[in-house]
Amino acid sequence: MVTSLTGKDTIVINGRILNDLADGDCAVLTFPNDLCQLKTGKGGNSIYSFNYTGRQCQLVLRLIRGSADDKFLNEQLSLFKNNLAAFTLLDGSFTKNVGDGAGNIISDTYTLSGGAFKKETEVKENAEGDIEQSVAVHTFIFSNAPRSIG
Repeated sequence: MVTSLTGKDTIVINGRILNDLADGDCAVLTFPNDLCQLKTGKGGNSIYSFNYTGRQCQLVLRLIRGSADDKFLNEQLSLFKNNLAAFTLLDGSFTKNVGDGAGNIISDTYTLSGGAFKKETEVKENAEGDIEQSVAVHTFIFSNAPRSIG
């Protein structure tokens, strides 16, 4: 039997540990592109090709609007928009802590590099108490995010 307990995950952007995460899927890292292409031709001959865009990833963070972490990322976004050529690309990590139920913990870490802002931070007002109006969603793209377990 294999047991997996997760908790106390850590997200770091440009050396800052983010603590002001909101509700639900507050951090999601996805890889939108295929890592390999395959073409099969006559006689069943197959050609495989590594797709370097498969290394790209997207990170979506849901933060408490107006929090210290939201302000930090907004400052980075302002630098990005002000002069892309002078912007220092983002780096960081997303670490899941995984326990085995017997007190042993391993780290499942994605090391993020070559990051930039993908979208503006959207906003809304709602007169019926929708909590989404208190959440700032930050969307990033990174050129690489290798995974290590240990």
